[in-house]
Amino acid sequence: MNSVILKTAHLTPSKVLCVGRNYLKHIEELGNEVPDSAVIFIKPNSSISSELRVKKDQYYHYETELCFLLSNKKDQSNTISIKGVGIGLDITDRNLQSSLKEKGLPWEKAKAFDGSAVFSEFIEFNVENIDKLSFKLWINDQLVQHGSTPYMIHKPLSLIDDITDYFSIEENDILMTGTPEGVGVIRAFDVFSWQLYLGETVVLKGSWQVQLI
Repeated sequence: MNSVILKTAHLTPSKVLCVGRNYLKHIEELGNEVPDSAVIFIKPNSSISSELRVKKDQYYHYETELCFLLSNKKDQSNTISIKGVGIGLDITDRNLQSSLKEKGLPWEKAKAFDGSAVFSEFIEFNVENIDKLSFKLWINDQLVQHGSTPYMIHKPLSLIDDITDYFSIEENDILMTGTPEGVGVIRAFDVFSWQLYLGETVVLKGSWQVQLI
């Protein structure tokens, strides 16, 4: 089973709970309709990775997202609690996804394949500051994405409430909250650098270099 890191602990999520179409400008850039409710899909544990890898001639897109490490140990308000925050890449086989959507077929093959959920380490934070979280992504030193909780259509805590109406959340499951505009093609050997902010303060940063497999 694949794991992620919170401080020095290696934790094993059973699944990744993903949100699609959660930023208006991203919906517009892909020419999609604004959904009536949150679009939820799941990636299995086998999709989790800490490395960004692509196959030769594969048309993969990156989607950078704020991610939350969850706990099913209820807090005082009797809700699922958040253990940590980090950055993740939702990797999409865009051509395959478009083909499957045109045929009205499920598109797990384009979203949930091995290595399609790339995560940073996670850090603890005060959930009362959740509306102050934002991130930036640079590719080869060029800023390409900037997302934040205030610009989400469905905010993280309301997403958790919605998801638990349909799915059981196991200890250490991960919530990916959707991507802003600026998605694009992953190219071999590109360097993806990112920073996570709380207000104006950088609280976590790192990078991935794309590996060719």
